[in-house]
Amino acid sequence: MLRLNRRSSARTVFRLLGTAGLLALLSAPVSAQVTAFKQAIAEAASKSDAVAKFYRENNYQPIWTGEGEEHRARRAALVQALSTADVHGLPVDRYRLDRLMDTMRNAETTRDLGMVEVALSRAFVTYARDIQTGVLRPSTIDDGMVRKVERRDGDAYLRELETSVPGAYMRTLAPTSPQYRALLKEKLRLEHLLAEGGWGPTVPVRKLEPGDSGNAVVSLRNRLIDMGYMTRSASKSYDKSLQNAVQAFQSSHGLEADGVAGKGTITEINKSVGDRLKSVIVALERERWLTRDRSGRHILVNQTDFSAKIIDDGHVTFQTRSVIGKNTSDRRTPEFSDVMEHMVINPSWYVPRSIITKEYLPKLRANPGAVGHLEITDSRGRRVSRNHNFAQYSARSFPFAMRQPPGKKNALGLVKFMFPNKYNIYLHDTPQKHLFAREVRAYSHGCVRLAQPFEFAYALLAKQSETPKDFFHRVLDSGRETKVELEEHVPVHIIYRTAVISPKGQAEYRRDIYGRDAKIWSALSNAGVALSAVRG
Repeated sequence: MLRLNRRSSARTVFRLLGTAGLLALLSAPVSAQVTAFKQAIAEAASKSDAVAKFYRENNYQPIWTGEGEEHRARRAALVQALSTADVHGLPVDRYRLDRLMDTMRNAETTRDLGMVEVALSRAFVTYARDIQTGVLRPSTIDDGMVRKVERRDGDAYLRELETSVPGAYMRTLAPTSPQYRALLKEKLRLEHLLAEGGWGPTVPVRKLEPGDSGNAVVSLRNRLIDMGYMTRSASKSYDKSLQNAVQAFQSSHGLEADGVAGKGTITEINKSVGDRLKSVIVALERERWLTRDRSGRHILVNQTDFSAKIIDDGHVTFQTRSVIGKNTSDRRTPEFSDVMEHMVINPSWYVPRSIITKEYLPKLRANPGAVGHLEITDSRGRRVSRNHNFAQYSARSFPFAMRQPPGKKNALGLVKFMFPNKYNIYLHDTPQKHLFAREVRAYSHGCVRLAQPFEFAYALLAKQSETPKDFFHRVLDSGRETKVELEEHVPVHIIYRTAVISPKGQAEYRRDIYGRDAKIWSALSNAGVALSAVRG
C-alpha cells in the first residue's frame, strides 16, 4: 500500500492515485474536508439544474472522485467516450476533454476536487444528451423541422450511471438502430476515401449517352470505377457496361434510371466524398432525433426519396411513390412523427383557410361563379349562394368555408389516411396521377400524395380484415364518406434523409430539395463538428 506523510502535497497524491482517496489523505480534519467538498459541489453544480438536483438528492456524495474501483472505472469510461465522440459525428471540443484532464491533474485542494467532480458530471450529461438525442434542436434550424425530440433530464443519466457498469452504460447511449450502425460504417468508409484523395477528377457537365466516345466518357468511366459502380476498363466508348454502371448509380441516388448521363446525373456523380460525408453526419444527427422504439409496424415517409413505406419488424412490406410539398415557404412538408388512427374512404376536401384566402378568394372576387367544383358554406354548414357579393371580403374578413364533395375528381382522391396533427398534414390519394412519373415530386400544398393509395389501404386493413381489398371496395362503391378506424394505430414518421443505407447495406444518397440538410450541417459545423480523413 502506498504510504504518505503529512507533508506530501495534494497534487502528488492526485497524480499517483487520480482522485481516488484524495479526500481521506488531505491533512485537514476529515469533517472540514467533507464540508469543503460538499460546498464546492453545491457551488459548481448550481450552474446546471439537472446536476444540482442529482447532488442534492445524493447528499453531495462523489461518483467520480471518491475511493474505489467503481470511481476509477467511471472516469476511464468517460474519458474513452469523450475522446472518441467524433466517431459519432459529435463535436469533440464541446466536451473540453483537455481542460478536464488539466483540471484533474492540477487539483490541489478539497475544493478543487469538488470542482472536478461537478466538471466530470457536466461533461458526461452533455455528452449523454448529445449522443442519445442529438446536438441540435430541430426547430431552431428550420421552421419546417417541427419534430419533437424527447430529451431526458440530466440527473436521470447520472442516476443510471451510478448503478451501472460504466463502459457498458456509455455504449448504450448511442442509438442502436440498424440504420445508425450502418451510417457509422459508411462514415468510416468515406473518411478513409477522403484520406486517399476521393474519387478522382470530376466529369465535364454535359449530356453523355450510349454511343458517345472521347475524353468526357473516359472521365465518367474512371469516376464510376473509383466509386465502385464498375470494374476497370480502358474503353473510351459509352458501351453497355458503362450504361449499366450509370443506371446503378442513378438507382442508388433517386434519379431516373435511364442509363443516360444527363446534367443532373453528372452533377450528382461529381459530388465529392466530403459532400457525401456531410450528408452521413447529418443523417446520424437526424437518427438521434427519432424515437428509439421503431419495432413492430410503422410508416416511414422520406421526403427526399419521394417515397412512403410500411415497415413491419424492420422489414419493408409495402412501398409506393409519393408527392410532397412544393419548395416554397408556405408549402414545404414539415418533419414530425405522429400516430395514424383512421382512414376516410370517399373523403370530402375541406379546403384549408390558407388556400381559400390565397388562391380561391381572388377568383371569387373577380367572378362569383369561379371554382364551381367547391361548395361555399357558412359557419353553420349551410351552402352560400354564388350570387353573394364576395368582392366585399378581404383575406382576413372572409367568413366562409369551402368544401369539395367526394368523387373521383376530389383533390384528395378517393381515400385519405389520418394522423390528426396541428399541421393539417396527412397521406392521401390524388387525381393528378401524372406527377408520379416525374423524378422530382414536390408539388403539393404540404400533404403527402400516394401513387398506390388503394394498395396502401389494403396493407393497413390486412391487420383487421381477412379480405381487406373486398372490404375497402364495398365501402368505396357506396360513394358515401366513411371513416374507418384502424384497430391498431400505426406510428408515422415523416423524415428527411439525404443519406440512407439500404436493407442490403448499400449507401444511397438523395438531393437536399428543401436545403434543410445544408442548414443542419452549418449548425453542426458551428458547434464544432468537422470532417476528418482517416488513414486505415
